[in-house]
Amino acid sequence: MLAFEASWRGIKSLLLERTDFGGATTFNCLRILHGGLRYLQTMDLHRFRESVAERRWFLKTLPDWVKPLPCLMPLYGNGLRRPFVLRAATLINDVLSHNRNEGVWPGNHLPASKVISAKQTREIFPSIEMKGLQGGVIWYDAYMPDSQLILIEILRWACENGATALNYVEARQLLKTKTDVAGVITTDLENAETFEYRANCVVNAAGPWCREVAARFDRDEPKLFRSSLAWNMLLDRPSPSTSALAVAPKKRKAQTYFLLPWKGKLLVGTGHSPWLNSVENPMPSGELIQEFLDDINLAVPALGVNQKDILHVFAGLLPATKVGTADLSDREVILNHAKHDGPKGLYTISGVKFTTSRLAAQKTLKRIFPENALNDSTHGQDFRPFRKEGNNRKIFDFDQYHSPRDQKWKEGLHLLIQEEAVQHLDDLIYRRTSLWENPERALEVARDICPVFKWDQSRCRHELERLEALLTGNDL
Repeated sequence: MLAFEASWRGIKSLLLERTDFGGATTFNCLRILHGGLRYLQTMDLHRFRESVAERRWFLKTLPDWVKPLPCLMPLYGNGLRRPFVLRAATLINDVLSHNRNEGVWPGNHLPASKVISAKQTREIFPSIEMKGLQGGVIWYDAYMPDSQLILIEILRWACENGATALNYVEARQLLKTKTDVAGVITTDLENAETFEYRANCVVNAAGPWCREVAARFDRDEPKLFRSSLAWNMLLDRPSPSTSALAVAPKKRKAQTYFLLPWKGKLLVGTGHSPWLNSVENPMPSGELIQEFLDDINLAVPALGVNQKDILHVFAGLLPATKVGTADLSDREVILNHAKHDGPKGLYTISGVKFTTSRLAAQKTLKRIFPENALNDSTHGQDFRPFRKEGNNRKIFDFDQYHSPRDQKWKEGLHLLIQEEAVQHLDDLIYRRTSLWENPERALEVARDICPVFKWDQSRCRHELERLEALLTGNDL
């Protein structure tokens, strides 16, 4: 998003990714763009308005990738989960988000929220626990089934307008004059070559690694990122409803989980836990996974899910307010190192969620380049005319692939590999397509597409082993 926002302002930028684009927490998100209804509980109106505006931006700017999502929360009269309380909350939500559909294509409009009866709730959610049910509340958020492809689309937009994006290139050292930033020294991790890139501004946006990079370039700042673990699970079960369900297990201090219908399967999240281990390859323990499944079964007894139903665990690190807790930060941190006796031109940004990623980038650039800053009215601006005609991302359809002897599919695939910096098989399978959803099919296709990369037999074997480990979870 920094690269995208910079290119929109006419600022030349270079994006360096140590691995592949969006390969960590970003890929493992729940794929919901929340509008901020939950922030009304704490009357955090600032964050509410930001989330509504950014959700609208996604619905407006990426209508082929982002769709409205009906969400249903059953109401059993516990705490604030009472029909009269939620009726007032949804009224406030709709009034404060009155412009939620401004400029959005009619097919992507979000309807008003509403409280419904117990009977209507059961019609939407047939396997619901009826004992004590008082009704339900329905509201609408946005849903991105293929979040990884949205990220690539954003990168294509940025690069078409002046940005450069390099994956598998690590920034090793900060170049500087006596007091100012002068660029970075990097290592290409594919061939171990070293390069220097010159710039008078460097932004460290390395997510869970931002403290490590900040320490390498200047100094460690604990406030940037205190790790907590978050995870979602894809289950081999049909969703119990066509709506997303917001449910909580019947126990004290229970958290709310979302059950999301996703391509015929059930995507459930989000689990949270403190994390004091390495930022590399975070994953919940077997005990945490079982506790998570137990909670889901308490919330929806009819599901009866178990560990055999798990198809994939999406895990990543999010910033917490305190070390050793899972209390999530609710504000991005933007650090100007020069204000802390660091080099002039070095900034670090630590964001909090996918929904407000563009806004966090916009805030960062406003601080760095105030003379280029766009005012807040650009939150809802339509960026589609900014695309070059005919340059929308072409989805490579593997359903049309039947045999390695076919040539047409090879041409399209070769173009995708060239245009989107595909360095490894898993880049293609996980982050340029949706093939990873069907591991058997992914491996079958992968064996046939290796020759398109012009690798020798040894490299092909290595790439297939690497991919198979990822698809089967044996890398964890």
